Amino acid sequence: MKLNHGRDVDIPWALIEAIKSSPVRREIEHCGRTFSVSLFDIYANCPTCGARIKVRSFSGVTEIEEVFDAVFEWMNQPGAEETVQRRRREIAADSNDE
Repeated sequence: MKLNHGRDVDIPWALIEAIKSSPVRREIEHCGRTFSVSLFDIYANCPTCGARIKVRSFSGVTEIEEVFDAVFEWMNQPGAEETVQRRRREIAADSNDE
C-alpha cells in the first residue's frame, strides 16, 4: 500500500517537545507590573498605562508561535475542525490508557 504523507520535511524532535511544553500564557512586564497574555497575542495593552505593546518579535528569527500560526491557518480549511476534534479525542484516550 502506498501512503501519501505529503512533503518530506525534516522536523527536529526538539521542536515537537517545545510545542508540547509551550505555556498557554506568557508573562509580560511593563510599567513595573507583570501581567499575562495569550502565547499567541501579537500585541497587548498594559493594564497600568494602557499602552499597546508588541509582545511577539516578528524579527528575522522564526518563533515557535509561527509554527502554531501555520497550524491554525491549516485549521481554517473546510473539514479541518472535525479532523482536529477527532484527533484530540484519540490523544486524550491514549493518555488515559497510560
